Amino acid sequence: MTSATSGTSTTSGAGAASGAKASGAAAPPCGSGVPADPLDHCRTALADVVAIPVTPFAEDGSLDRAAHRALLRRLLDMGVRTLTPNGNTGEFYALSPEERRAVTELTVAEAGERAAVVVGVGHDLATATADARHAADAGARLVMVHQPAHPYVSGAGWVAYHRAIAEAVPDLGVVPYVRDVRLPGARLAELADACPNVTGVKYAVPDAARFAAFARDAGAERFVWVAGLAEPYAPAYFSAGATGFTSGLVNVAPLLSLAMLGALREGDHGTAMAVWERVRRFEELRAADGSADNVSVVKEALAVLGLCRRDVRPPSSVLPEPVRAEVAGIVAGWGR
Repeated sequence: MTSATSGTSTTSGAGAASGAKASGAAAPPCGSGVPADPLDHCRTALADVVAIPVTPFAEDGSLDRAAHRALLRRLLDMGVRTLTPNGNTGEFYALSPEERRAVTELTVAEAGERAAVVVGVGHDLATATADARHAADAGARLVMVHQPAHPYVSGAGWVAYHRAIAEAVPDLGVVPYVRDVRLPGARLAELADACPNVTGVKYAVPDAARFAAFARDAGAERFVWVAGLAEPYAPAYFSAGATGFTSGLVNVAPLLSLAMLGALREGDHGTAMAVWERVRRFEELRAADGSADNVSVVKEALAVLGLCRRDVRPPSSVLPEPVRAEVAGIVAGWGR
C-alpha cells in the first residue's frame, strides 16, 4: 500500500460580497463582512479526506465520551486533518439535540489546531440554524448542511433553506450536502451569489457524468468539490473535478483512505484503484440493501479492533453473525 502524500490543495471560491446596501434597501448578502482570505482554510480543509467519525455508545445506550475522544485521537494521530461530527456515519438522525451539541464540542476540543471541524447540521430550519450558531460558538470552521429531510423540496425552497443557515453564520464556510438528483447546478450558483461563504459542496448523487455537468453548471471553479459517496466513487469524481472525498472507512483504516487521496492528488490512477480494490468488499457491505448497514459495518469493524462497541440505534441494527464474520475477515486482511 502506498502511503498518502502530504500537503494541502486549495481551490478558488466565490469572491467577497459587495458592501452593505443603503438604508431601506435589501439586506446585504451573507458573508459580506468576510474577506476571501479567511475562508481559504475552509477550502483547504475540504480538499482532503473528510472523515465522518462514528458516534460510539456505551452499554446503557448513552454517548460514550471516552471512546469518542479515543477514536478522534486515533484519526488525528494517523494524519486525518478534517473531521465532520454529526454526519450520517455519526448517526446524525438518531442523536438528540443535546447529543449533537456534545459531539460538536468534543470534536472541536479534541481537534484543537490539528484539524478543521465541519459540523453537520440539519432538520427543520430553526434547528439547523441554531446548531450552526452553536458550531460557530464552539469554534468549528465550517458547517455541512444535510439534504433537507422533507417530502416536498422545491428548487427555490432549497436555496432559501441554505441561505438562511449561511446568513446565520457568515464567518463559517458552508457546505451543502447535495443528494437530490433533481437539483440543477444553477440553484447552487444562485445560493453562492447571495452567500459567498458557501465554499464547497458535498455531492452525493451516484452518477459521475451528472456530477460533472452539475459542477460546470454551478461554476466548477467557484467551489471545492467533495465526492460525497466516499472511496468507491472518489476516483471517478476526481476525474470530473473533485479534490476531496468523505469517508466512513477512515474510522477503521485511516492509512487506506489517505493512500487513496495521495494517489489521486498525484494522478496515480493505478495506485488509487489498487486501494479501491482493497476496500471494495467492505464498501459493498455498507452499500447493500439501500445502505441499511452503512454504519453497522463500520462499527462492527471498530468492535473487531476493540475500539468501541458495535451498538447502533434504530432504525439501524447490529449485523447478523455471518456478516460480522466477513467484516472481521476483511479487517484482519488489512492489518492494524
